[in-house]
Amino acid sequence: MRFLLLFLLSITNGVTFLQDYPTRPVRMVEPFGAGGGPDVVARAISPKLSQLWGQPVTVENHPGKGSTEAPALVAKSPPDGYTLLVNTSAQAYSAALVKTLLYDPLKDFIPVAPLTSQPYVLVAGKSSEHYLCGRAHCSGKGKAR
Repeated sequence: MRFLLLFLLSITNGVTFLQDYPTRPVRMVEPFGAGGGPDVVARAISPKLSQLWGQPVTVENHPGKGSTEAPALVAKSPPDGYTLLVNTSAQAYSAALVKTLLYDPLKDFIPVAPLTSQPYVLVAGKSSEHYLCGRAHCSGKGKAR
């Protein structure tokens, strides 16, 4: 939520420079599909941006090709700020994993604002034989091995 507030604050501070933007609807494209993290974030901020900008801000889901279809669509769009990409760190590692990208993750995009910060965690089912306890490996009953 902190990043959302910083994002909205950065946009309001830039309003004096962008008095004529936007003059038509803005598209936010996300690469993972409805209900995924980027979709939830985009749908949370799009009404606020619509209210702030006085223009509709729509969210479009474009999953596919290992989350590279949406960035390819945005990279081919006119560079006018009316098609925005809401993405994750997949943007950074896609170049290393996918050899035939239709875009350059470093050259075809410019950062606008961070939206969230989300840690990744590793979990096991409670009935799992083994799990991690801090730095020590533990058995299911909490005894260090």
